[in-house]
Amino acid sequence: MAGKTSKKSAQVAKKAAAKRVAAKAAKPRKTAPKSQSRKVAKPALLAGGNPQIAKADGDAPVQAYIAAMPGWKRDVGRRLDAFIVRTVPGVRKAVKWSSPLYGVEGQGWFLGILTFTNYIKVAFFRGTSLRPVPPGESKTKDTRYLDIHEDDQLDEAQLAAWVKHASQLPGERM
Repeated sequence: MAGKTSKKSAQVAKKAAAKRVAAKAAKPRKTAPKSQSRKVAKPALLAGGNPQIAKADGDAPVQAYIAAMPGWKRDVGRRLDAFIVRTVPGVRKAVKWSSPLYGVEGQGWFLGILTFTNYIKVAFFRGTSLRPVPPGESKTKDTRYLDIHEDDQLDEAQLAAWVKHASQLPGERM
């Protein structure tokens, strides 16, 4: 008789546990699941105001970088990105080392953008091959820079010539 009772009580306990699990599953959630309730944090700004964006390929990380650029630099970043896309149809984009890079598939990267406290730096990785050579010197032999400050008037014809020519040169493999 003792064996029957313990068998019966085990079955009752099993049914009760099944009911608790079913009731818990049927209960509406008070909060959204974690994956939906998480707010997307604004990217941190590194020294000089450069947005810290995770390494990734494609347009989305570049647009995230541009959206995180502080102040007047955001508008200039949008204009530069659109300008590069118009000048080099099919341009490849990525963010590496918290900087947007532009390249041609199979050729490497020809241009990068960096954000600093008072200006934006456009890096031409084969800048010494461009004519005229962009004005900003670099510690690396071939790289040259164009610094853009808030009130600068861009020479769009010269910039277009540099971007187009740079895109036709072998790029950096990063």
